[in-house]
Parts: sequence; C-alpha cells; structure tokens
Amino acid sequence: MGEGLGFYKEYVAGMNAGLATVAVGHPFDTVKVKLQKHNTDVEGLRYKNGLHCASRILQTEGVKGLYRGATSSFLGMAFESSLMFGIYSQAKLFLRASLPDDGPRPEIIVPSAMFGGAIISFVLCPTELVKCRMQIQGTDSLVPNFRRYTSPLDCAVQTVKNEGVTGIFRGGSATLLRECTGNAVFFTVYEYLRYHIHSRLEGSKLKDGYLVDMGIGVLTGGLGGIACWSAVLPFDVAKTIIQTSPDKATETNPFKVLRSIHKRAGVKGCYAGLGPTIVRAFPANAAAIVAWEFSMKLLGIKRD
Repeated sequence: MGEGLGFYKEYVAGMNAGLATVAVGHPFDTVKVKLQKHNTDVEGLRYKNGLHCASRILQTEGVKGLYRGATSSFLGMAFESSLMFGIYSQAKLFLRASLPDDGPRPEIIVPSAMFGGAIISFVLCPTELVKCRMQIQGTDSLVPNFRRYTSPLDCAVQTVKNEGVTGIFRGGSATLLRECTGNAVFFTVYEYLRYHIHSRLEGSKLKDGYLVDMGIGVLTGGLGGIACWSAVLPFDVAKTIIQTSPDKATETNPFKVLRSIHKRAGVKGCYAGLGPTIVRAFPANAAAIVAWEFSMKLLGIKRD
C-alpha cells in the first residue's frame, strides 16, 4: 500500500472522499451551525427544529443559502480528508508492521485515527472558523450588517486584521478534541463493521461485486458517522460558539463553554443541532467512504 506511487494515491483517494462529504453534507451542516448559534444564545430567534431552520433558509435565500460558506469547506475538506485518510492508512500500516492480518486491532486503529485527527485539526480550525462565520450571516442573523463579510476571503482577512494570526485559530482546542475523539470512534466502528460483513460474505459470489461493495461502504460509513457525531457533538457546539463570538475576550476553554451552555440551556443546549447532524452524518460519511474505497480501487490500492 505504501510502496512506490501507492504512497501518494492514499492522499488522492482521501481528497475525493472530502469533496464527496461536502457536496452531500454541507446543507445539513449549515442548518446545524445555525441551530448551535441561535438556540444557545440568550437573544434572537430560536428555531423549533432543524426542519424549521432549513425552511427559513429556503424561504429567504433559496438553495444557495444552504451552501453558504461552502467554498472554504470544499478547500478545507479536500485537504483535510486527503491528510486524514492518507495519514490514517500510513500510520496503520506502520503500526501493524509484521503483525498477522487477522482482523481489526483497536491498538492500531485508535492511535492511527487519533494521530490523523490531531494533524488535521490544525487545517480544519481556520477553514471551519471562516465557514461558521459565513454560515451565521444569512437568515435571521444576529450579526449586524456592518460586521458582515462579503466572501470567505474577506472573512479570513478581516479576522486576521482584527484578531491577529491567533484569531484565525480560535477554537483550536475544541477542534482538536473533536477530531481526535471523533476519528477514533469513526474508524473503529467502520473497520469492525466492514470486517464482519466481509467475513459473512466470504466464499459468496457477492463478495467482489461493485454494488455490494458500495452497499457495504454506505452502511459502514453511515453508521460510523452517526457513532462519531453522537460522541463529539458537544465539542462541536463549543467550537461553534467560540469561533462565532464577536468578542475577542470570549472564553476558549471548551469545557468552560459547555458548562456555561448547560447552565443556560441544559443538556439539550450541549446537543444543539443534533437532528441535522445525525441526518447529515449518515449520507455524508457514507459518501466519503464510498468515494474513498472506489478511488482506491481505481488507483490500484489494495485494502487489508
């Protein structure tokens, strides 16, 4: 897998997974971010649920509103997924070394996924800050007109100008916690489900069919995504609050932010955006895994 051209092919396959994730999942992500911003704030409109939020966006901005901030997402996720899937595959190969290939091993999967998650958090933090700040500007925005950004680039430039270089990395600790934990959960669920499903199909004519492989990818990726986001959503809520706050002196410790949210809105507030997040998790992560596995097949990379 890591020999010759296969080394870079892992990263190309990962990039395709990221593009598929954004194409399928960004509208749900926009709804999630708005729910997290509005339904944990003390002022402004509170949405009844994800459907109410989505309908408000469609009524006032159309489909374009659901893809607000998508430019930075496509760029960020393409690079982030390329790194994540590439690093995960290479780290797993390194840790497995001469061990027998007798199925998934948590002592290999978890550190490989957490290492990849830690690396990509440094890429994701600035791109997601820009994405989130663009997403909250649309329908029912709490952001005054004079503070609104004209484009993702304008958002990035203004953030650095007003808050310094460190401002673009606001929410870094919450992003790190989310990515390390989330990727460990995702890849553990994905690898074990994939292994057991393929074991059941061993010797069957269906084992090597493209449609069967796609179906397995949809199921394992989708369930892995649901498990991942169910585990890390509170960290994501904290990240959104930290990154979208206009106050430079805002609290950046995710645990203190969550404690504050819990006082104002209870456990429900810590899981703001749960509906669209779970609805998004299955198709977005299913698309990522199908795109990743299909790309690897096209590029001639064999899975273990």
